[in-house]
Amino acid sequence: MEQLAAKKKRQKEREALGDKAPPKPVPKTIENQREYDETTVDPDDEEVAFDEATDEFSSYFNRQTSPKILITTSDRPRGRTVRLCEQLAKVVPNSHVYYRRGLALKNVIPQCVAREFTYLLVINENRKVPNGLIVSHLPNGPTAHFKMSSVRLAKELKRRGKDPSSHSPEVILNNFSTRLGHSIGRMFAALFPYNPQFVGRQVVTFHNQRDYIFFRFHRYIFRNEKKVGLQELGPRFTLKLRSLQKGTFDSKYGEYEWIHKRHEMDTSRRKFHL
Repeated sequence: MEQLAAKKKRQKEREALGDKAPPKPVPKTIENQREYDETTVDPDDEEVAFDEATDEFSSYFNRQTSPKILITTSDRPRGRTVRLCEQLAKVVPNSHVYYRRGLALKNVIPQCVAREFTYLLVINENRKVPNGLIVSHLPNGPTAHFKMSSVRLAKELKRRGKDPSSHSPEVILNNFSTRLGHSIGRMFAALFPYNPQFVGRQVVTFHNQRDYIFFRFHRYIFRNEKKVGLQELGPRFTLKLRSLQKGTFDSKYGEYEWIHKRHEMDTSRRKFHL
């Protein structure tokens, strides 16, 4: 009660002072006390510009290639994983779902390359629950391994909108600020057509907060000049990067650019890698 009374008193004092009121103090959070990372990307850095012009995603950003996605699963997936694949195929344009039946990924990848797929997405599961995502950029990688959690299918969302249209969505990437995060953000961006169809009013968001990547899919409408209405279409899930591997998927001989080593890297709550 004392804190509430003190808060009301401060509000009255600020109203009385009007424009002369001092700025509100910024509360301390883990995000605004984040430890500085020396790999933080400066958009005007010449080295960053060179890397963007020569990395594996440059042909996409130069509009030389168009995304073509194959979505598959671990062997013999259960119903929940199957429905997640089907719903992702509605979110990502020009994507195709293929259900593996004992076929090894090392045999799937050459077939994808031969058919000019630009990505292979693999959703893994444990005890009937989707728990992992592999994103492999074709034909030469890289390959990212993510832990997947908090999966909610479209029908499980309250007040969800109608099924998505076939329009290419807009893509929002938030808080991918380090060199590693920058690479992951470009990997996500290259999943979608470069030119979104704004008439569809659909937007895909990858929001990074404390190295957890929140995936959301919405439809929006401008109610007036200041207010925007949102309808979540689903699905939704959370990703946590486990490793980034050079080249395409190779669990035995793959060379890794980055691996999350929890006991060595998670020594501070204010240290983030993306």
